Amino acid sequence: MRNLFLIALLLVVLQLSTLPDVRANVQLPAIFGNHMVLQQNAEVTIWGWARALEDVTVTSSWDQKTVKTKASNQAKWEVKLNTPAAGGPYTIKIEGYNTILLEDVLIGEVWLCSGQSNMEWSARAGIDNAEQAVAQADFPSIRFFSVAHRTADAPQLDLGGQWVVCTPETMKDFSAVAYFFGKDLHQNLKVPVGLINSSWGGTPAETWVNPDLIEENKAMAASAATQKQVAWCPVEPGKTYHTMLRPLVPFRIAGALWYQGESNTNDPENYATLLPTLINNWRSDWGYEFPFYYVQIAPFKNYGLQAGARLRDVQRRTLQVPNTGMVVISDIGNNENIHPTNKHDVGKRLANLALNQTYGKKELPYSGPLYRDMKTEGNKAVLYFDHADKGLVSKGKKLTGFEVAGADQKFVKADARIIGNTVVVQAKQVKNPAAVRFEWNNAVEASLFNKDGLPASSFRTDDWAVK
Repeated sequence: MRNLFLIALLLVVLQLSTLPDVRANVQLPAIFGNHMVLQQNAEVTIWGWARALEDVTVTSSWDQKTVKTKASNQAKWEVKLNTPAAGGPYTIKIEGYNTILLEDVLIGEVWLCSGQSNMEWSARAGIDNAEQAVAQADFPSIRFFSVAHRTADAPQLDLGGQWVVCTPETMKDFSAVAYFFGKDLHQNLKVPVGLINSSWGGTPAETWVNPDLIEENKAMAASAATQKQVAWCPVEPGKTYHTMLRPLVPFRIAGALWYQGESNTNDPENYATLLPTLINNWRSDWGYEFPFYYVQIAPFKNYGLQAGARLRDVQRRTLQVPNTGMVVISDIGNNENIHPTNKHDVGKRLANLALNQTYGKKELPYSGPLYRDMKTEGNKAVLYFDHADKGLVSKGKKLTGFEVAGADQKFVKADARIIGNTVVVQAKQVKNPAAVRFEWNNAVEASLFNKDGLPASSFRTDDWAVK
């Protein structure tokens, strides 16, 4: 009888030993993992899940400090860590009933990169000098995190993806614009760089915004309703915001890059409200006014009814939002291809923008001429620009792309010439100029540059209804 009892007890023990340890459930979201980069000289948040009231400790190897907390009755926990200046590799140990050890953690600069296909575009998809760029992409201190495509109707707690080290193999499928940006940052600042690519080709900006904000604005809601369903991506408000952006909050970032707008050319004027709403939405979520730098869409002939020019001008005017910056790529685009293959210079211009404005490298030029003011002198319109202190130049025999109109609002092709750091515009048909437009077409050839070699943004001086 005693032997039978012992056998039965042994069987119970063996059975229990095969069950998972229900206590071993301290978990982290995917954004925390081996090879990740944390923002330097910052208070960063580490968070996750555990059993309710479970004690959780987090220890970082850079200072050997242990921070203790307890999971809430919602099974959530978070701690704050102070990161040092750039360096590594380090480890982070998270202990509850179980232990998670994060290894090969670097401290440096972290940037969120988002948008649609031109941000998502990779070397494998096709870029200039792809073979050489891939072969040279051996940077152990640059790390990539690609957010998986997912949608949902409500904010999600986690997302798909993992940190990987930059190698030729990993670079070829990562955002080319983000990579070239990160490479220039790494080489100029001599610090590790973490790049989070959360982009999806074809998505309109509405998908990246909290849908509540769009519903609260009748004009934005009406415009969002006009987005046509497509086979390759969601178009409804909030679909990617819920899944590919919100779960990243509050992972500490230095700033955000945005390359998007092509899918909003159906209603360019709405973008004047939509893009600032997106910027303020993201900053509100993170709780601080991080730099937001974006790419003006390139000229492309197949946009309808000057829609490309109208959206580019809206992007120019969005510079009124504090701590934003824009790079113009009209000279390196392709009127025949909505996906220009020169991603290297796009990334470099974004990097120079960040290096100058965020990191204090004031010697690096970061913007082409931006229209500031117009004055009339008889039958001439004199245009003044920011970022033209060194003077303006024309690439070609003469300036092109200027139109002028009188009070009748009828624009005609104009002659234009550079005088110092101004452009003087006139047309025989217009005796009293009232407005000037520049590169006001979908397909254009850049002709006006500053002496740093950067192109002028398209613009209009009027606020007349677009005809």
